[in-house]
Amino acid sequence: MISLTANEAKTKFGTMLLTAQSEPVEIVKNGTSVAFVISAKEYKKLEDMKMELVKARFQNISEEDLQDGQSFFDELDSGKYD
Repeated sequence: MISLTANEAKTKFGTMLLTAQSEPVEIVKNGTSVAFVISAKEYKKLEDMKMELVKARFQNISEEDLQDGQSFFDELDSGKYD
């Protein structure tokens, strides 16, 4: 993975986009990592993996784990989860 300063990313934008097609590009500002540029293909793979994780978590849910939506929001408004 390559790392570019924010200024380099701005001045070498086209090159950065080409590089991001094959590997993530880290953007650093004032010595701190602030962003990563990845290809659309990699982004889609990450989103698909997140969706699979969400689906897996709901596959084995039981009735006892469910709660009425209005009750939950009432509890939230009352400060129960603060």
